[in-house]
Amino acid sequence: MDASRPTSMRPILTVTVNPALDISSSIDRVTTDRKLRCGPTRRGPGGGGVNVARVVQRLGGQALAVYAVGGPSGDAYRQLIEAERLPAVAVPIAGSTRESFTVDETSTEKQYRFVLQGPELSEAEWRACLAAVEQSIPVGGYVVASGSLPPGVPSDFYARVARLTRARDARCLVDASGPALAEALAEGVFLVKPSRRELAEHVGAELDTEQSQVAAASALVAQGAAEFVALSLGAAGAVLASRTGIIRLPVPRVHVRSTVGAGDSFVGAFVLRVAQGRDPEEAFRAAVAAGTATTMTPGTELCRRDDVERLEAELAARGD
Repeated sequence: MDASRPTSMRPILTVTVNPALDISSSIDRVTTDRKLRCGPTRRGPGGGGVNVARVVQRLGGQALAVYAVGGPSGDAYRQLIEAERLPAVAVPIAGSTRESFTVDETSTEKQYRFVLQGPELSEAEWRACLAAVEQSIPVGGYVVASGSLPPGVPSDFYARVARLTRARDARCLVDASGPALAEALAEGVFLVKPSRRELAEHVGAELDTEQSQVAAASALVAQGAAEFVALSLGAAGAVLASRTGIIRLPVPRVHVRSTVGAGDSFVGAFVLRVAQGRDPEEAFRAAVAAGTATTMTPGTELCRRDDVERLEAELAARGD
């Protein structure tokens, strides 16, 4: 399969109400009670939907990113978005955009991730975000609502996005957890991408066997909560449930350097491939390849296109 072959593409919109200015560095060893002098610092514009749009762009597509932003950290965040020439609609807020801090411990290859709470949004601010989404939804396209919701934003925010998306004959993909996921599923969406833990919390069961995991994902499809449920199982691979059945894929063996952004890369590759008119099985292969490729990069870096296409081909060859 030639993943780079030209195709017509439906438009993609992503939504991020709680973006994060990602700061990452490394150190030989993390210890207590002394100054820890880190190596070079990297900064990037993070957050679910923004990362999805960045992955779409890296893989040769284009997406419009709607995101909330404010304060000095928000100014830095916006500059990083502009530097990547990512098409975007920035919704101003009074609070400062949150930051996240990731440190790689080089002596052990462990990773420490500190994710700060986002600023509280007023009702006027989150409604402005919703209005920006409504004005930007592409008719017949795809909308990705991804990431945590900051304080002040109602748990049904993504459900509202799904409702607006349906009104434009578009398809909504949601990557969330907890009440935000539950509300979106109650509304009904095109795809959700829970981890095993997130799905277990949603259904109120342990889901400690493959059979129980597949059954839970399939039940969401049968209930009409989602057309596709992409269940990520870490090193155990991934499962895609739909009305046509179950597809399982292993995770290609690679040297894992960081898992930051792997889930966003998964969603970005999936939505890009379906927007290009590929079938769900192809999109699922691309998603697993992109998620895996992101784990090969350090800190908060995302996947590289050549790695994704190589891993896509490897997964396709396994299925032949």
